[in-house]
Amino acid sequence: MGLPRIGIAACGGTIAATASGDGTATPRLGAADLLDAAPWLRDISDPQARTVMTKASPDITVDDALRLCAELVDFVRDERLDGVVVTSGTDTLEEVAFTLDLLWDADVPVVVTGAIRNASKPGADGPANLTAAVATAASPAARGLGALLVMNDQIHAARYARKGNSGNVAAFVSPTIGPVGYLAEGVPVIPMRVSRTPRVETPAVPVTARVALLTTFMGDDGALLPAVVAGGFAGLVVGGFGGGHLPAAVAEHPAFEELLATVPVVLASRANSGEPLRATYSGFAGSETELARRGVISAGSLDAPKARVLLTLLTAAGQSPDGVRATFRRFSALP
Repeated sequence: MGLPRIGIAACGGTIAATASGDGTATPRLGAADLLDAAPWLRDISDPQARTVMTKASPDITVDDALRLCAELVDFVRDERLDGVVVTSGTDTLEEVAFTLDLLWDADVPVVVTGAIRNASKPGADGPANLTAAVATAASPAARGLGALLVMNDQIHAARYARKGNSGNVAAFVSPTIGPVGYLAEGVPVIPMRVSRTPRVETPAVPVTARVALLTTFMGDDGALLPAVVAGGFAGLVVGGFGGGHLPAAVAEHPAFEELLATVPVVLASRANSGEPLRATYSGFAGSETELARRGVISAGSLDAPKARVLLTLLTAAGQSPDGVRATFRRFSALP
């Protein structure tokens, strides 16, 4: 038996960045460059390098993530891969990983990783993260888990992972459930196997459906809601307070009424973990029971950015309102 064939699909980001003359960093390195910087990867795998794009992560779009998924399907088939690693920037890493998780329809592991310190910095973490990701993608224990995110020797399920620190190498966390695994002396250990994320239909590229995301705040009067109506958005995700509450000025705003009548409106919690409540509070306009009665859809276990990814894919694929509601219900443990 030979070493597992692992694809490395490079998409830019800090892990691919090197310093310019002024000391700032720009993504320049391709997949072959990343492999050359970590030659020991050939001791644990038969690596195949492919550069998909070289982008700063703030510029990655839903279309990019969809094209990446299609490229990975071809990569796995063409090179007969046992696993595939995606390197990308950490600003949008959780959204890229979750998009792949929603669309990936194979048992072959897909592992997403990146770096906090670029290759020109002391203690650059890119090679270590890439090594951990390749080891995870090569592990039989990772098969059938959908998309995983590996950083700082921790293994996260893409559905729960989020960036929890702006500049620490331990940047990624899974607040609701914690990491599903870790690496011990370079060996992946995955003691917790989460259920597969529900698959959704892959929409055509380019995606023309746009979904807005608003986060409520103390004193929010709903002044931004008319802009969502005027912008022709196909849906709205709102990051609400705590258990999924909104100020009365937002809940009773005429533009909010108009949005509820015309597009899917999804309510997530802006809290760090947990789900919006279903049946705890009533008697005020922005309570979860009143909002549900009016047709607001709960995001369940998804935070607001992930809820926006899911709603974008569903609306772009032409999912019916009932279908959107049913899909989001699959992301909730509450009845």
